Amino acid sequence: MLRSIDRFVDLSSIREHLKPFYSEVGRPSIDPELMIRMLIIGYCMGIRSERRLCDEVHLNLAYRWFCRLGLEGDVPDHSTFSKNRHGRFRESDLLRRLFETTVERCMAEGLVGGEGFAVDASLIRADANRQTG
Repeated sequence: MLRSIDRFVDLSSIREHLKPFYSEVGRPSIDPELMIRMLIIGYCMGIRSERRLCDEVHLNLAYRWFCRLGLEGDVPDHSTFSKNRHGRFRESDLLRRLFETTVERCMAEGLVGGEGFAVDASLIRADANRQTG
């Protein structure tokens, strides 16, 4: 599936769209294309946790290939996603729109279905009273 997505979806313009959010001074930032590619993997493979997503990309060679990391490339820390979401992109929905546009393109090509996620959970009544402090 990732090969098909890579063939049909051009992510090279992401850097240009996000350029105003990045500084030229200081250490280099995490490549926004890498972040979008990782989010696509999470979406397609049902990986909801950013921590688990980073672990999976670190270990899975197909994911590393899709993210252009090779064997030696560093996988960003899971906190990179929340720092960008709550910091750099807090006032803008650009990152979300780029991700949604990419997913829509994948859906148009028949690469993903747009289904929801299923969650397996147990509901257990707690012996706690919300009225007491």
